[in-house]
Amino acid sequence: MKIKLLTCAAVLGLLGTTGTVVVAQDTHIMDHSSMNMSTEAMKSAVHAKAVVNSIEGGMVNVSHDPIPEIGWPAMTMDLSVLPNVKIMDTVKSGDTVTMMLVKGKDGMYGIQALMPE
Repeated sequence: MKIKLLTCAAVLGLLGTTGTVVVAQDTHIMDHSSMNMSTEAMKSAVHAKAVVNSIEGGMVNVSHDPIPEIGWPAMTMDLSVLPNVKIMDTVKSGDTVTMMLVKGKDGMYGIQALMPE
């Protein structure tokens, strides 16, 4: 994220842009250190913003923003909760969250972590 912000600022500076540039940075940091994940799983991890519609059993229904890294448009869907899932604080229906999705051996993405916004 910092590299992208610095690159954007550098490009704008080189173009001689005048006026005010406002850059927003996500202040939430998802701590991956306590997650028991393989290097391969970590490489496939994708983060996205979503609203939790329901949590039932091993499934979470979310309405998420587009996730261009994996070619998903914005949609509402059920996602499986992966083993060793980490749910930050108390996530409940109606909460806006950052979700960490990891691709399983079956090729399907599941929720590895949820963190309230």
